Amino acid sequence: MSESKSPDMPDWERRFRAPRVSLPDWAEDAPDRSLFVSNATGTYELYAWDRATGEQRQATDRPNGTTDGVLSPDGAWIWWFDDKDGDEFGIWRRQPFTGGENAPAVPGLAPSYPAGLALARDGRTAVVGRSTDDEGTTIHLAREGEDPVEIYRHRESAGVGGLSHDGSLIAVEHTEHGDAMHAALRVLRPDGSAVIELDDTEGGTRELGLEVLGFAPVDGDTRLLIGHQRRGRWEPLVWDVATGVETDLALDLPGDVGAEWYPDGSALLIAHSFEARSELFRYDLAAGELTRIPTPPGTVSGATARPDGSVEYLWSSAAEPPAVRSTSGGVVLEPPGMACPPSVAGEDAWVEGPGGRIHALIQKPAGATGPLPTVFDLHGGPTWHDSDSFAAGPAAWVDHGYAVIRINYRGSTGYGRAWTDALKHRVGLIELEDVAAVREWAVSSGLADPGRLILTGASWGGYLTLLGLGTQPEAWSLGIAVVPVADYVTAYHDEMESLKAMDRTLLGGTPEEVPERFAASSPLTYVDQVKAPVYISAGVNDPRCPIRQIDNYVKRLETRGATHEVYRYDAGHGSLVVEERIKQVRLELEFAERHLARA
Repeated sequence: MSESKSPDMPDWERRFRAPRVSLPDWAEDAPDRSLFVSNATGTYELYAWDRATGEQRQATDRPNGTTDGVLSPDGAWIWWFDDKDGDEFGIWRRQPFTGGENAPAVPGLAPSYPAGLALARDGRTAVVGRSTDDEGTTIHLAREGEDPVEIYRHRESAGVGGLSHDGSLIAVEHTEHGDAMHAALRVLRPDGSAVIELDDTEGGTRELGLEVLGFAPVDGDTRLLIGHQRRGRWEPLVWDVATGVETDLALDLPGDVGAEWYPDGSALLIAHSFEARSELFRYDLAAGELTRIPTPPGTVSGATARPDGSVEYLWSSAAEPPAVRSTSGGVVLEPPGMACPPSVAGEDAWVEGPGGRIHALIQKPAGATGPLPTVFDLHGGPTWHDSDSFAAGPAAWVDHGYAVIRINYRGSTGYGRAWTDALKHRVGLIELEDVAAVREWAVSSGLADPGRLILTGASWGGYLTLLGLGTQPEAWSLGIAVVPVADYVTAYHDEMESLKAMDRTLLGGTPEEVPERFAASSPLTYVDQVKAPVYISAGVNDPRCPIRQIDNYVKRLETRGATHEVYRYDAGHGSLVVEERIKQVRLELEFAERHLARA
């Protein structure tokens, strides 16, 4: 019997092996044709699904997996991004929905980082965004059989936001003003000429962001749905780009609000995220009425309105594994194979911190009482947040007897613009002030054992882990940093251009312009103060947290003779291979078991 079917397999491993599916994307003009991501083969790949026949077909097959893909509106083509072993630098390819050869989708465009893609309903036109270190961002109009035409270029980061239903208008999100956290919007014609611009400001300072949510799905309709931050959180409004008229919806919802069009353009599907949980509504544009769509308590990770008026959504909670459900009843798409074991429900804690109340999510073994060995698992981003949603990694720690605390520190989304934007200049140090406050609460409340505290996280969470081990050396028993920033200056020079722009915004300049800020926020500055054992894992092809800057940090640990282990794997910013994910979690658990026993 294979290991994957072994009855002795622990639940934590089953959670990683159990087949998962994403929310299916569907073709606007062929709604029975859908595209989704699944790990059914042990690697996350794209799958074509013909709803009319029920047939499912694996569309991509690469050693390191594929998740970035989109259907053409006519349902004829699957476009997918082809990079090299997770380095995120490559080209778009396409294949027929029914199967066939993978060919370059736009032969005239050289490899790049992706910066958005919009496909026209005519089946032969695309708007392709590209980003390179040398050119900045370029956007191209590509018609089948013709050379692509550049219609936009700028040194700062930008991206394709959307294409109108009739293909006559192109929405672009850009940061030409130099603030990568708050984009402006420009609408172009296919020849690159500008139609209209929207750039929110406050008091003469650019501190309010805009985002494209989509053009109305009706021919000749010039309404563009956008997100704004004018009342201190993300909310939608309808902007007629032909007349400039803005229709503010002013929904009476306390958290961040996202939206997308219903297929006939008469209503909006509203996604409301507040204090780590989410819910759905239907907003009738003519009547101005908001109607709640019943969903279970937890988190909706994605939702889409279908032509028949039903809504499909991907839902989970900390205890319950994800499922694609429909308001018409039942599960929409259920992968074959072993079922994913549940975990334990999450609890909320609110802790007073130096910048306001901090929301933490707690999971602990059923029936356990403190003090417990405790994992402080910090999310990435930083513009992201942990939610009441299912996560196999934290569940694995709980299965091994640990409490897990996930902290929505300043910089996290979902708690208002001021909370998200609080990071500037004292990057990393601000987040760790919040982490320290939650740590103090967890110990004083009797939940956490002060002699067995693990600081961990991936990406930005991995960065905060290394920074915390150096700036708070007495606080932590050990650290586990996954794909981290370790040497901020070297990371800046080696990372992809869009992240350089973000770092310039966060820190107020380049390493040459504000060296003291980069030094203050860099884990390498404090490496000699680290006392706890350190485990680091890193993808050798990672363009976001590149390997050279991690090697610089590790060499300093080696010079000191500090206790540490490093695991390098052949992928980018994380792995899409199930066996690799299981291996990494097993190594982390074993590292903790060895070193906490001596702490």
